[in-house]
Parts: sequence; structure tokens; C-alpha cells
Amino acid sequence: MEYLLEIKDLKTSFYTDEGVVHAVNGISYGLKEGEVLGVVGESGCGKSVHALSIMRLIPDPPGKIEKGEVLFDGRDLLKLSVSEIRHIRGAQIAMVFQDPMTCLNPVFSIGFQITEALVLHRGMDQAEANKRAAELLTLVGIPAASQRLNDYPHQFSGGMRQRAMLAMAISCDPKLLIADEPTTALDVTIQAQIVDLVKRLQQELGMAVMWITHDLGVVADIAKRVNVMYAGYIVERGPVRDIFKHPRHPYTLGLLGSLPRIDEVHGTKLISIPGLPPDLILLPKGCPFAERCPYVIEKCVAEMPPLEATDEPEHIVACWRWREISGGATR
Repeated sequence: MEYLLEIKDLKTSFYTDEGVVHAVNGISYGLKEGEVLGVVGESGCGKSVHALSIMRLIPDPPGKIEKGEVLFDGRDLLKLSVSEIRHIRGAQIAMVFQDPMTCLNPVFSIGFQITEALVLHRGMDQAEANKRAAELLTLVGIPAASQRLNDYPHQFSGGMRQRAMLAMAISCDPKLLIADEPTTALDVTIQAQIVDLVKRLQQELGMAVMWITHDLGVVADIAKRVNVMYAGYIVERGPVRDIFKHPRHPYTLGLLGSLPRIDEVHGTKLISIPGLPPDLILLPKGCPFAERCPYVIEKCVAEMPPLEATDEPEHIVACWRWREISGGATR
């Protein structure tokens, strides 16, 4: 099977005064051309660190990509030189971050920040780049785009800044867009607009999208497949429809149980996951979810379960008791 992006046994750590933080712990998966993949999990589970590792944006020190391969179009990004990876970033893989105000440079105009990539990666002169930048702002839904090129980030609203970031990201027609919680800092109405915008851009441009979020509702709306991450591991992976209908990992069950449903009986309580995520400096020997799991047995504490295929196509899970877990059943 041909993948646009293939991750093999990726491990990333941070060396701190308190100890080694094991942020990403040997994850593997593939992403096809034009596919939309959701990556979900609570804060600190390694979602963003694994994306930054793909882009080679981990600060070293204290961070270090310990091992693994990141194959993009058949090339291992981890083996490229600094100049080679710079030609990949922005041109072939683009990334949109959570807070555009901290990503956009406040002392440069929006137009300058969009045209910079066009001049660097596409070799356009300034007039061509300005014309293309106005077209991009129009494409992402910013009115009077040509007049807004000279505006600065503080003159844009939060939603408009995120749209400008998307315009920058798609300016060079990347094959892959990584969206790292791009709607978290926005109100619900603007969130929906940004999600719809990314869906439309993905369909029009045919690019692959990796949508990183803690919001399973967004994943259900935009993605075809999903990786569920916990404590730096992928604990469940598969088609979105199967994961939502037949979750096999207790953590996935907990995430889905915490979502309100319109078809539930009035007064039904949401499920909460007890306890806290493990300390990534002192990871347990067995399953990292064991201390919070209602299905835990002695084997869970002693040994980390491997990812294995379930009875659903392309649906894999890391749990010793997945056969006993079906669609929210309790022990």
C-alpha cells in the first residue's frame, strides 16, 4: 500500500532537569494521498509533539527525536539536511497552529507574511506574489482581500487570523496540511466555519489533512480515519465510523462517553475518566491507562499490550481485553 506519509516507530523525548520526558513512544501509521486523518487525545498525550517531529521542529535541546522514520513521498525527513527540510516545510507540508496570534509576526503585514513563501518556494516576483496572496485571502473567505494585504495581525479578528494562517499554509499547494487544534481558541460559531473551510479546501485542492484535536465531534465531521493517542502511544486506530460505533479501548470508550448526545434520555449523566494521565518521566511498565481503567487486570499492569487487529477491517487496538469491550459495555 502506497502512503504519502508513513511513520515508523517514532520516538521523541525531552531531557529536563527533572528527568527524561517520554513524549512519543514508538508510534507507527500511514496516511494516504488526499486522506483526512484525525489524531485525538487529551492534553499532553503527544499529539502535537509527534506533528512537530514530522516537521523537524522539535527544539534541540531539550528535545530529541530518538529513533524512527518519517517517510514522505518515499524520503525519510529525519535524514534530510537543514536546507533540504526547509524546502519541504511550507512547500509540500504545511502546518496551522492553535493560536495564530503567536504564529503571525506582529511587525509584518499579513500580505508580506503570505508572499514570503510564494517568493521563496515558487520564485514569484513581488507583484505576482501580491496578486496570488489576494486570491488566497479571497479563497479562505476574507472580504476585500486586496485591501487587507497591508493590514497587520492585530487588525484581524481571531477567526480572520486563522483564515490568514490557512491562506499561508495552502499558498504553495502542499500535499499535506497538518492542522494542530486550529479551532481551540475560537468561539463555537467560528470553529464551525473554519472546519467547513478546511473541508472545502481539502476537496478542492485534493491535499491530505491531519487534524489534531481533543474534540471527537470535529473528528466525526471531518476525518475518515482516526488515531487515538494516550501517554505518547497510539492505543486505537481505525475508520472513524468503526471507532465511534465499536470502540475497543477503554480510553476511547471514556472519550466517547464524555460527549453529550442528542438521542440520550433526559437526565443521563456524562461519563468522566477518573484519575490523571501518567507522569511521562516515570512511565509504567504495563499499559499507561491501567490505573484509570475499569477493565484492568494484573496483566495490564505487568505488560504493555501490542497493537493488534480486531474483527473490524483496518481497526487495531492496544488492549488485552478488547474482545470483551464492545460499544460501551461495562465490566
